[in-house]
Amino acid sequence: MAGNAWFDLLDGDGVTMGSYFVGEVTVIDVQPSVRGVGLVDLTVTLWCENALPGADTAWDLVRTGQLNRTGMWHGLAPEDRHAWLSVALWSRGYRRQGRSDAPAGQVFTVDGRYIVDKDSFYCAIGEAINGPGGYFGWNLDALDDCLRGGWGASVPFTLQWDSSDQARARLVERVPVGDRDVSLFDLLLEIFEERGVSVILRSPSPAVPAMSRS
Repeated sequence: MAGNAWFDLLDGDGVTMGSYFVGEVTVIDVQPSVRGVGLVDLTVTLWCENALPGADTAWDLVRTGQLNRTGMWHGLAPEDRHAWLSVALWSRGYRRQGRSDAPAGQVFTVDGRYIVDKDSFYCAIGEAINGPGGYFGWNLDALDDCLRGGWGASVPFTLQWDSSDQARARLVERVPVGDRDVSLFDLLLEIFEERGVSVILRSPSPAVPAMSRS
């Protein structure tokens, strides 16, 4: 048994995509390796708090370069969305190599149709700012940190929130703030305003009836 080590995840070229801190490693099987004389293949169990169930699917997309389309998180179950966010965080350095923050004054668009809870909000804003599988926080404190710079965007910027009425109706969790409590949606707006982000709330325009011709 061993522990207090870092477990690196490698891409096909052997480059580290991300790392997890491992508190405990237990070897449960040892077999001679087909890779060469004197080598062994180990089967181990790892105690790793940050390696979430369901994250392997997202890591495979990163490793194979297939995390390249927006909206790939839309169909995930709630627990898998949280795992998706964890991979977005831990793979951020690997996927953003050589990229700096977008300059101030940019306009980013978030699609509120797919925001059904707090994790899907973070999936949506991460993607809006940093592209497919992008990260821009996965809780309120992390979002506030990201808004201070170094995570893909420079304030001030504009966030265009499409279908915001749908998101407002779903982000109703009450969050204590000092001696009051507010909805998660309203608190997000407050955080954005405090950090110099202009939010444009947009709802779908009502359908225009087709004109009949006589």
